[in-house]
Amino acid sequence: MAYDVIVIGSGPGGYPAAIRASQLGFKVAIIEKESLGGICLNWGCIPTKALLKSAQVYEYLKHSSNYGINATGTHDFGAVIKRSRGVADKMSKGVQFLMKKNKIDVIMGYGKIKSKGKVEVTAADGKTSVVEAKYIVIATGGRSKELPSLKQDGKKVIGYREAMVLPDQPKSMIIVGSGAIGVEFAYFYNSIGTKVTIVEFLPRIVPVEDEEISKELEKQYKKQGIAIMTNASVDSVDTSGAGVKATVKKQDGSTEILEADIVLSAVGVVANIENIGLEENGIKTEKGKVVVDAYQQTSVPGIYAIGDCSPGQALAHVAAKEGINAAEHMAYMEKKHHHLPEPLDYNNIPGCTYCTPEIASVGYTEKAAKEAGYELKIGKFPFMASGKASAAGATDGFVKIIYDAKYGELLGCHMIGMNVTDMIAEAVVARKLETTAHEILNAVHPHPTMSEAVKEATAAAYGEAIDI
Repeated sequence: MAYDVIVIGSGPGGYPAAIRASQLGFKVAIIEKESLGGICLNWGCIPTKALLKSAQVYEYLKHSSNYGINATGTHDFGAVIKRSRGVADKMSKGVQFLMKKNKIDVIMGYGKIKSKGKVEVTAADGKTSVVEAKYIVIATGGRSKELPSLKQDGKKVIGYREAMVLPDQPKSMIIVGSGAIGVEFAYFYNSIGTKVTIVEFLPRIVPVEDEEISKELEKQYKKQGIAIMTNASVDSVDTSGAGVKATVKKQDGSTEILEADIVLSAVGVVANIENIGLEENGIKTEKGKVVVDAYQQTSVPGIYAIGDCSPGQALAHVAAKEGINAAEHMAYMEKKHHHLPEPLDYNNIPGCTYCTPEIASVGYTEKAAKEAGYELKIGKFPFMASGKASAAGATDGFVKIIYDAKYGELLGCHMIGMNVTDMIAEAVVARKLETTAHEILNAVHPHPTMSEAVKEATAAAYGEAIDI
């Protein structure tokens, strides 16, 4: 079978790459070994958000009297998991529809590059076939990272996939790692009654975020009853008994044994680049990722890599844009597209964490901006002073905004609070347009909304705050 473009992997990078290539006039096939939509739709972004929504609804019930409503209710753990899987299945079927709509052939099986322009596909029954194309896109994604001291057995020491489909709710859980995956599962399980302890190797939780965001989330989580151990690592786990005994080493060298039903390893993601034909075909890798140029092309012309297996941030929205850029670069090479795609600015990628309170950020942290040599104007607006947040009963958190004092350039924006993941796009677009503080101040923000906190924080940075 011959195509113009073959995409290996149908996740949030692969399927947009395939669709964009089809839109640009290419004959396209996509190879998928498991389920259309990849990890994000089936085992990542989407089903976790469904779990978190169930937890949030349960939290509303528990605190309904705060809103003048007398309601009681219990949760059904099995039904919560079932709803999450239903949402994921619906989204996966949506990708199936998009493949048909865009006339993209779906080949189920494991794809491996045999040579330039040829991909071997091994079906579930072991049968192999070869498909050919001028262009190949590697979109094989990533998987849960395993530490030598924390080998996953899928039962007592688990990764994110098992955490989404546990048959029974654990009474207690140790979560190792406090990135987005760790803190999201911490919120979910804690809110439905599991005793949760977070163990983080670095000095603070959500360590990639601005320091003030980390402090606020730690404060809120401790208030919610989540135990947090930072500057700590799990040295070993004993699964021989009914539960798990984890030996935790602290910064001072002392150890503490924690007991729980389950340990969730959330120490990050590792790229799926083994056994896909990289070495045999001279495709360069570095630090566990495929080396690419500004247009996602690998060291072998005509072969591209996008998403978690390439060096950019391991985020669904990054993968999608990289996939589109790869397709447009091919089209430009084939004179099907009139200009080169604009390479991604990896310093203007929003990061979102969907725990409660939510976290959203873009650009420089305060520390990074100082290290880059900027003189700063920083403003903060607490949601405690927001009319909309007060009406919603969601006054935790704040918006922190960072400007260059010399020119007013928007360097970074960091938010923690209700619905901030829906608010961060304003800062992303503003930075893309090289907006200054002056323009944010003079863009009238609607009242009462959470989003006016961006304007209020800007006003605070310039000594013009009205509501604080």
